[in-house]
Amino acid sequence: MKFIPKLLPVLLAAQCAAVFANGNADTIFYGGPIVTVNAKNEEAQALAIQNGKIVAVGTKDAVTKEWQANNTKVIDLKGQTLMPGFVEPHVHVIVTSMFESLWFNMSNFSLPYDTINTLTQKLKVQLKNVPSGGWLTAFGVDPSRTTPFMAELTADDLDKVSTEVPIMVVNQSGHIAYVNHKAFEIAGITEKSPSPGSGGIYVKDSQGKLTGKLVEPPSYLAFLAKMPNPSEAQLLGAIEDTMKKIAATGVTTASDMSVGGNFGVDKEVAIYKGIYAKSTPPIRLRGYLWGQALPVGYNTIKPNDGDDHLRFIGVKYISDGSTQGLTAALNDPYTYPKNSKWSGALDYKDAEIYGLMKPFFDQGWQIAIHSNGDKAIDQTLNNYEKVLAGNPNPGERRLRIEHFTINSEAQVKKAVKLGVIPGFTIGHVDYWGAAFNNHLIGPERSKRIDPAGDVKRAGGRFTLHSDTPVSPVGPLRYISEEVTRLWQLPPQKELGANQSVTVDDAIRAVTIDAAYDMFADNIVGSLEVGKQADLVVLEKNPRKTPPAEIRNIKVKETWIDGKLVSLQ
Repeated sequence: MKFIPKLLPVLLAAQCAAVFANGNADTIFYGGPIVTVNAKNEEAQALAIQNGKIVAVGTKDAVTKEWQANNTKVIDLKGQTLMPGFVEPHVHVIVTSMFESLWFNMSNFSLPYDTINTLTQKLKVQLKNVPSGGWLTAFGVDPSRTTPFMAELTADDLDKVSTEVPIMVVNQSGHIAYVNHKAFEIAGITEKSPSPGSGGIYVKDSQGKLTGKLVEPPSYLAFLAKMPNPSEAQLLGAIEDTMKKIAATGVTTASDMSVGGNFGVDKEVAIYKGIYAKSTPPIRLRGYLWGQALPVGYNTIKPNDGDDHLRFIGVKYISDGSTQGLTAALNDPYTYPKNSKWSGALDYKDAEIYGLMKPFFDQGWQIAIHSNGDKAIDQTLNNYEKVLAGNPNPGERRLRIEHFTINSEAQVKKAVKLGVIPGFTIGHVDYWGAAFNNHLIGPERSKRIDPAGDVKRAGGRFTLHSDTPVSPVGPLRYISEEVTRLWQLPPQKELGANQSVTVDDAIRAVTIDAAYDMFADNIVGSLEVGKQADLVVLEKNPRKTPPAEIRNIKVKETWIDGKLVSLQ
């Protein structure tokens, strides 16, 4: 029979009737607004669940009449709001587990900023907890949020903490790190050691002396190789804790964008498979293999390996560094320091990164490329255009650009034309907006950071994410950040009002559009019949809350597969 699109709703209804037994829902919610995030952005009065899936969404009378039975659990929301579980398209679960649980977490997203003195004092306190023969490892210093502005740790600063214990401190961006001289000694890095390539640099001063600064993750490898690894129990416990913390923000599906970046692809795939084989963790996971860790011809894991709880779908590359770290690749120089001629650098030549990703694209993997600066975005879009050449429907590959921070309107239009989905670390506007505007790139480029408004006007989709551990997970905060575009540092100002979108647009960016971004929109992202019952219960309705206050709405409950997630 020839397929007729208009028959689709009828066929789906018939399929649902065959699968679900009317009059016997496991759970029914009512008594508060149910924000469906369907195509019409409708709100409903009641929702029914059976066997982990949504079987009815509509009026209270209709849903209860058709689906309520004696053993149905009926939940009165008492005015609270039910929404689809949030979808977080860009996190680093294993990295976050290490940096925030197993390392010393120094991240500071509040005011006032730290100073070099407060940072070294915190490290001295933590030094007492380092076992004999261990390293002092820490994460979360940020020169762009340090007083004075852009003050950085040096090997000499860290030597004041200890000359006997090796020290490594990773910058908040993840693209820069700082070590003491003992760490250089143990890693075997000297002033004669060449930088490792692929963007990795052992930074030296004008006299050729190692400063203690490392640029890009390839420069970390010599140090990481000498550190004691956490035990399996420590690592698995940290991963479990991180997943619970993510779920506590209302997230039910997330993408780990660096599978293999720490212990190798096969080992990290095995870690995840082991976790999901033993139990059902509190979040669904979509895995993206770390491109730099993949050998040529790698085909051990196939595209879409897994199931609806754990699935490996993509390969991720990094084309440049951090904008606030002055390592993102720009077409024009940074404005800091004054009269700077530095514009960052690409991690790969055009042909190099194309040669790396093309075989995996041909295997059927989704490709995602970290591109912060407009020079890196140009490179990525040009290479995407090449791999998509001849494809009559390029959007079906759902290629991703991660961050898309410094950009032009022409780049937005090209991305939308190619069906490429930009994902924004919207915390750039909040936590770093003042630094971008006042120091790093100037007002004209700053007002275009994370151009959701332009993407929307061009007819494309965009997503919002944390890039944790770079910034904290919190989809409700992303909505506030995207709609208000206020930076944190007093006096607060709006950064690029033209790039703001509506609350409904921002909600879609953390639900259905983020699900689309990772090929999961068929099962999650909206509250519709046939989809998995992944839900979040909120204290208030974000659609009825002043945008600046949405970030303060409390997440009351998180549900996955129709079951309340235990976060204890």
